[in-house]
Amino acid sequence: MGLINFLKNKFSHRQDKEKEEVKKDIPVAKEEQEAVKELSSKEKEKQIEDKYVAGLDKSRIGFTQRLKKLAATNKVINQDYFDSLERILIEADVGVSLSLELIKETALEASAKKITDASELNELLIDKMFVSYANKGGSFSTDIQFAKDGPTVVFMCGVNGVGKTTTVAKLAHKYKMRGKKVLLVAGDTFRAGAVEQLTYWASRVGVDIISKPNSDPASLCFDAMKKAIEEHYDLVMVDTAGRLQNKKGLMDELSKMVRVIKKVIPEAPHEALLIIDANTGQNGIDQASVFKEAVNITGIVITKMDGTSKGGIILSIRDRLALPVKFIGLGEKMDDLEEFDLDKYLYGLLIGDEREVA
Repeated sequence: MGLINFLKNKFSHRQDKEKEEVKKDIPVAKEEQEAVKELSSKEKEKQIEDKYVAGLDKSRIGFTQRLKKLAATNKVINQDYFDSLERILIEADVGVSLSLELIKETALEASAKKITDASELNELLIDKMFVSYANKGGSFSTDIQFAKDGPTVVFMCGVNGVGKTTTVAKLAHKYKMRGKKVLLVAGDTFRAGAVEQLTYWASRVGVDIISKPNSDPASLCFDAMKKAIEEHYDLVMVDTAGRLQNKKGLMDELSKMVRVIKKVIPEAPHEALLIIDANTGQNGIDQASVFKEAVNITGIVITKMDGTSKGGIILSIRDRLALPVKFIGLGEKMDDLEEFDLDKYLYGLLIGDEREVA
């Protein structure tokens, strides 16, 4: 049906490229030498596609291959079949509410079109998943929306342990490579080791940092905004605390930081990104509502997608929060944080390497 064929056609060049690469037999040393050369835009695009395919490997096995197995072992479409589909969706972290909605819409259309083939039904379900993401409202914007004049301020939120600090570092690296002058703000001032960790990453990436351990984070933000204006920084990234044990205290702290930032740069923060660990699933989405009480969240960063089989969380985020996923973590390397691309995500989740179902 529509979406599967569209994705196969769009990424058909991958199959030809992979066939060519099998014939080359390039030594490792030669590959490493080639890696440091300037890549063409097509080669860069291919690298990103590879990251999506590799990063969604566990999700593809846990979702798409289960759909294929279900279709291969069930010749009759009945309520038991739909119950199995529902279970696969929920276990992929699509969420209960959205899973039920997708199953209902798929069943109604299948009945109207008199679809009796299980594989065709599964492709109809996949089409519904795409339409659901597109129709849930909210922005489709990826990347950071830079201010026309002066520093662009990005406020980074998320509970401890989701990879917030390393995400700050990866984004700093990404934009430094694009020629931006970047300043990191170590706003998690009271957590042991937090300032040291961000300082380490700033040194490794080669960007500046401002910090005041054990001081008021809002006061630090004030100094950081002044510095950003006076020294003509392009991008300011504010790391923040994430201790939900004291929910009210954290929300008050974040709200105060935002108010102080606005006193210096009224339009800021220009972006407020919420970091969600893909492994936390629906709990991670529940956390979003807590942070939205204090900060106007503009987008989501999904980390550790390569370590989970629950790739459906992106659909659930869109369904429950109506927010764009701006970046997706597909590996541990510094350049493995990519701007979210819906087509590449669906290709990686649904098709990938086209391996046979065991």
